[in-house]
Amino acid sequence: MSFGQGGPPQQWDPWKPNSQQPWNSGGAGQSPDWAALADASEARAKRRRLLFIGGGALATVAIGTAVAVAVVSANDSGKASPGASSQLPGGSDVSLPSPTGTVPSFAPTSAPPPLDPKDFIASAQKDKAPLSPDILFPGTQLTMGETVYKKGPTADTTNCASAAKATLPKVLTDNDCTRLIRVTYTKDKVAVTVGVAVFGTEAQATGAKRQADKKSIVKSLSGGGVKDFCVGAVCRSTTNSYGRYAYFTLAGFTDGKDVTTQDKAVFATGDDLQEFTFRQIRRRGEAQASAAANE
Repeated sequence: MSFGQGGPPQQWDPWKPNSQQPWNSGGAGQSPDWAALADASEARAKRRRLLFIGGGALATVAIGTAVAVAVVSANDSGKASPGASSQLPGGSDVSLPSPTGTVPSFAPTSAPPPLDPKDFIASAQKDKAPLSPDILFPGTQLTMGETVYKKGPTADTTNCASAAKATLPKVLTDNDCTRLIRVTYTKDKVAVTVGVAVFGTEAQATGAKRQADKKSIVKSLSGGGVKDFCVGAVCRSTTNSYGRYAYFTLAGFTDGKDVTTQDKAVFATGDDLQEFTFRQIRRRGEAQASAAANE
């Protein structure tokens, strides 16, 4: 039987469309060519293996590219320092940590608590810095805000009662005052004397402040061009304490006039000098605390 025009029948190719089977379909008694079928099956299996291997290689390249992109993206997501480039430096060797390396561990630490300046002026045991009228009240004048006060005479005594008046001598004595420093400042016709009483402990200074009354006043200090003031005239006084120091002010007119509640300049002068004295005592504690912290 003829297979049509042309020569012998075409060989069957499983990958070629319209190719004929490797057996003859013309007669019912003929059997398939099993050897040809086996060869074709082997060819198909080989092609599939090649496709699987090629596809796996492509997938591996794709995964490697995705990982590389993810690493670069992760590196770029960090916050860069100002002016720094996000590109990797060319031609440099990047040192990677060894997989077998260990992460260093550190013991937990805590900063020591800051030193309290007040501790250094709370008792004579710790308050060892030099002390004198010129240390507490330096210079020749004092500026508070826009007001300038001229510094006058100073005094320093270990007989505290001798520099106090009315009920203050007893208060100082009862609380074991060891020293009383005084200084006077003037502004126009207003003068103020500041008295700083020194005690062994903060409790003694606090006791002196608590026991003082309206008649517990420090003696005004005149001389060096400052006229007598607050001698028989009504003056304004204040009392306070900080650490082992109690401090007092007495402000009035150098012309002997009585102070009234309307004399704002006198009140402002007393308040300024009281505030300045507090700051100087506090600075004394701060200086000693700083020195101790740096030892």
